[in-house]
Amino acid sequence: MRKALITGGTGFVAKHLSENLINKGYQVIGTTRTCCPDLYFMDNYELRTINYGDVNDWINLFNETVPDEIYHLAGQSSVRLSWDNKVDTFNANLINTINMLEAIKESEIRHKARILITGSSEEYGHVNEGEAISESTILQPLNPYGVSKAALCMLMKQYVKTYGLHIRYARPFNHIGPGQGLGFVTSDFAKQIVDIEKEKQPPYIKVGNLESKRDFTDVRDIVEAYHILVQCGIDGEVYNVCTGRAMSMQYLLDFFVQHCKHPEPIKVIRDELKMRPSDYPIYYGDNGKINELGWHPKIGLEQSLSDILDYWRSRA
Repeated sequence: MRKALITGGTGFVAKHLSENLINKGYQVIGTTRTCCPDLYFMDNYELRTINYGDVNDWINLFNETVPDEIYHLAGQSSVRLSWDNKVDTFNANLINTINMLEAIKESEIRHKARILITGSSEEYGHVNEGEAISESTILQPLNPYGVSKAALCMLMKQYVKTYGLHIRYARPFNHIGPGQGLGFVTSDFAKQIVDIEKEKQPPYIKVGNLESKRDFTDVRDIVEAYHILVQCGIDGEVYNVCTGRAMSMQYLLDFFVQHCKHPEPIKVIRDELKMRPSDYPIYYGDNGKINELGWHPKIGLEQSLSDILDYWRSRA
């Protein structure tokens, strides 16, 4: 039985990745700073607490568990929070990754483990409007989060070139899917729709900028891409994970409104607090490189949105 270790093991993506790997016959170990009993329902899943800032703690974990594959998902993923907590963002995304890579370098798994590090499309930042963004696009991040991830990508290349670690780098665009928390557009829309259905709020929904278009990929397709990259990706290479299509926020909202089970029409209210200037009305990726490895998104946008709505209904 192959063994995989997932950092950030209690997060949204980690839950879907662990299910994906367990279904493939893996034994999975997740790491977290604090224990989360909710994930113990899965067979072949073990959750370990770890001090991400302690290299020796990492070394002991790697030597004890001896994973074949490492999926590094841990980090600070909010652009908004990165403006308010720059030091914490760089500690979580860069310094803790250095600690992990140093530990791998000094551990028994140095020559064995295949490693996936996850970046973000925020690394690209300033791009030519309307063009598909490829891995060769120059990185010009516009926020501290994007800068931290761009630095992470450069760091990854150093550890591959200098120490021979087997690292592949995923650069995903917008994640969506059931289980994602509030603060992300599809979850925010779906939660308001469910609250209207349950009459927890009047039949209106507050929105921000509906004109911008983004590249949305279902998290279940994303984690399959991560697995393929670990199996087939090339050390030191960067791979966009995206659909290659841009969909508007208006389209997402229209879907949720049309599927709302409430007798009264829903009024859409522009909330100035949610309105943010859109530097790039259209922002989407080129997925040709990862397509060559055999990965293609399979879950359609409408299916994702339906599953997200059902998820919030199940929690109401």
